Amino acid sequence: MNNKPKVAIFASGSGSNFQVIMDASKAGDLHAEIVAVVTDKPQAYVVERATAADVSVIAFNPKEFSSKADYEAAILKELQQLEVEWIVLAGYMRLIGETILDAFPHKIVNIHPSLLPSFPGKDAIGQALAHGVKVTGVTVHYVDAGMDTGKILAQQAIEIVDLDREQTEQRIHAVEHELYTKTLQQLWSR
Repeated sequence: MNNKPKVAIFASGSGSNFQVIMDASKAGDLHAEIVAVVTDKPQAYVVERATAADVSVIAFNPKEFSSKADYEAAILKELQQLEVEWIVLAGYMRLIGETILDAFPHKIVNIHPSLLPSFPGKDAIGQALAHGVKVTGVTVHYVDAGMDTGKILAQQAIEIVDLDREQTEQRIHAVEHELYTKTLQQLWSR
């Protein structure tokens, strides 16, 4: 009997966090079965990564729907067919609406490149650099109806590299890849 939670990963870009999570799952380091990638950008590189990993791809362009609720209802139908139990946001650049939130209460997790509650929303790294802070970080948190306001599960601080965005981003991504997998493993091992 497979008691691993069935997980869908939502991503809008290259899918580097998807790849790390997928690799950890396949290696047995993460107690989860990755059954789908959901993207709002059908041409995103994460689609190629998912296809290569033999993971179902759910790709809808939100502009082709009359409302956010209709867009999320189409996604939800696919998730239910795959019996998805958890959603992991990994660079998904849309707010989750009530259609999906109501279907997955306390079962949606996100990673954000700042020490929340500082610098929520888009371009958190740019926000941190603009404010001249010396330390930023990574936060893993539950998703609620707000923007990056859900209960914090884990955080790790990172020193900003002399206001160098590229080097700071590299540090953040390295921490994201480690912290996300570790936090998800703790969450699903309970």
